[in-house]
This record gives sequence, structure tokens and C-alpha cells, in this order.
Amino acid sequence: MKLATFNNGLVGRIDGDTVVELDLPSTRAFFERGGQAGETGRTFPLAGVRLRAPIVPKKFFHTAGNFREHHEDLVRVDWSHPVNKGIVFFQNVDAIIGPEDAIVYPEHLTRELDYELELAVIVGRPGKFFSAEQAAEHIAGYLVFNDITARDIQRKEMESGVFSFSKAIDTFCPIGPYIVTADEIGDPHDLGMELRVNGDVRQKSNTSRMSVSIPQLVAYHSPQVYSAGDIITTGTIAGVAASTADPFANYLKPGDVVEAEIEGLGVLRNRVISWQEAYGTPAPPAEQWV
Repeated sequence: MKLATFNNGLVGRIDGDTVVELDLPSTRAFFERGGQAGETGRTFPLAGVRLRAPIVPKKFFHTAGNFREHHEDLVRVDWSHPVNKGIVFFQNVDAIIGPEDAIVYPEHLTRELDYELELAVIVGRPGKFFSAEQAAEHIAGYLVFNDITARDIQRKEMESGVFSFSKAIDTFCPIGPYIVTADEIGDPHDLGMELRVNGDVRQKSNTSRMSVSIPQLVAYHSPQVYSAGDIITTGTIAGVAASTADPFANYLKPGDVVEAEIEGLGVLRNRVISWQEAYGTPAPPAEQWV
């Protein structure tokens, strides 16, 4: 099933060119109810609806360093600190945006806006302290995530060995375009991944290159206690702007269109806009105290 949130928060399943409305207050409720949902009887042409962020979870777990190619890329260019596997932190769920929503460039905070294509996993049922063998019972679906990062802020954070602010700024968490339930994905460890900026391929790899498997990741996070509908990311691949020979030629800027695509999960498309375009006023001065 392709599970979507659309228009003013309606929930539906995508059936070809049609969206069939489900009798649910949210997609999170779908997982909280064990995947049970009736239909309202209403249908909508897919081309005529506005897809929204497919879910707002209670918790959003980040995994960093799971693709060794990303770590090796950053080591090659001597970027700040190594990104070793096992880094775990929370995302700000209020920063979530959906397909076609704008990424607002906060030019008063950063000059190094980067992209990171990631596969995200939907946890379908509550649980804690379970094994990788038991994790399959908790994996309910997948979606595309673009981990927008302010690299200049991140470098400063990483001096203390942690990072969060650099990835949690408003609009920095695009997800979508919908959730694909696990039964529709044959092998989640063999999906093509590609991110494009203005049509130019910047990242290209495959989920088969993960160092740690999805069940292992889901089990690893489980001591933090899952709720139905929580999200876990699986790390990014090589090719982020920070790892290129000329990062400032590749960092995102207003006007750029970013397309994050994973095989079988669709294309998550977002445009970068300036603060002025978003709010109609110049960016305010940044509050500086560090």
C-alpha cells in the first residue's frame, strides 16, 4: 500500500491514478490501529490532490555513518570530523515538510546548506529491547528522507561530538512523497538511490551498501522505546556537497530544485527558497552567544 496524507490532512491509499480516502484522522493512527482502516467511499484523482508530509511521528531517530562510502568521502576531503557508524540522535519533528514544500534558506544562520538522501523506516508497532530477529515484526514501511544540513553549524557542533541544531532548523526535514508499506518492498537492502539538484545527479548508490542492516538498526534503537509510526533513518550515501572538490559550488541555494529518489518509494521534490520569498521580509539578525 502507498499510504498518503493529502489536501487538508486527509489520509488515503494511492491506487494507480486515484487516491482512496481512508477513515483515519492521520497516517500515524493507521499504525496505532495495527494497519486497520475502513474507507470513506470518497476517491480523488491523484493528479488533483496536494500530497503532504505523509506522517508526523512521535519520535524521529537519526542514524549516521551507516554507509561507509559517506564516511570515506568526508575523510578524503579532510572534512572536520569522521562520521563513524553508531551515531544516533533525534530529529525535530516540527521541522518536517512534505513533497513540493519549500526548504527555506536561513541565510542569517548558514552559508553551507547541504543535502543527504536517506532511506527512512516506519516503525509499525510499539516495542523496546528487542533483537534484530524480532525487528521484522516492527518494520511497517519505508519512505524517502532528505536530511538537509547546515554544514558550518554542524562543524561547530561536532567539536563537542554531537550534532542536532544543524539538521533541525525549520523546513530541514523533507519526507515523502508517501509511505510504502513493507509488504510492497521485496528487499529493502537492494534499492537504487539517487539525488538530483536541478537535474544534475549528485548522489547515486544502493541500499545494499549499508554497513548495518535495517533489522539491526531497528533493534539497536529499541531501548529508546518505540511508538507506532516512529521514524528511523538509515544514513546517507556518498556525494554530499561537503565532500566535493568545490563545496561552495554545490551547496544548495535559493532557486535550486532537489529531487530525492529511492527505487519503489517515489520521488521527493522540494525547491529551495530565500527567507525573503518565504516571509516577505529580510532575514533577521542571528542571535549569537556562542
